[in-house]
Amino acid sequence: MHDAVIKDTKSRMDKAIESFQKELARIRTGRAAPALLEGIKVDYYGTLMPINQLATIAAPESRLLTIQPWDNAVLGLIEKAILKSDLGLTPNSDGKMIRINIPPLNEQRRKDLVKMVKKMAEECKVAIRNIRRDMIERLKAQKKDKGLSEDDFFKLQDEIQKITDGHVKKVEDILALKEKEVLEF
Repeated sequence: MHDAVIKDTKSRMDKAIESFQKELARIRTGRAAPALLEGIKVDYYGTLMPINQLATIAAPESRLLTIQPWDNAVLGLIEKAILKSDLGLTPNSDGKMIRINIPPLNEQRRKDLVKMVKKMAEECKVAIRNIRRDMIERLKAQKKDKGLSEDDFFKLQDEIQKITDGHVKKVEDILALKEKEVLEF
């Protein structure tokens, strides 16, 4: 029973970090990355579909993304979806492939992105702390129902705190890497 609480804590905190990393992948850093287009959906015959299900996305150069649709009829739809997105990217089509030049970020935009990344990191830390609180509440309920001794309660509480500290440290490490990547020219 006690192992289940620890396992559940780790699992939920890992999912919070995984979600944070997916959000970070969508942040533009001045370097081309296929993950940049992950959040964009194309209206394909009345169904919203992610671009990566309609085309091959590649980053052949550090400042260039290419999108090769499997069906050329989708080309215009993909272009429109990219233009509608809030990424500020302009697609160029040659009738067979879409090329997107990733312009370098200016200083102010880099600072804004760093603020946004820090906010996302703080939200992830809050989520991790909420998971800790939920688990400790679960332990308190078990202690109250006499299913958990006082010593076991404090031992598990310390274990959950250590797990929380480790996950918060992971978030800070990920944040530092992304911050460095955004500020890099």
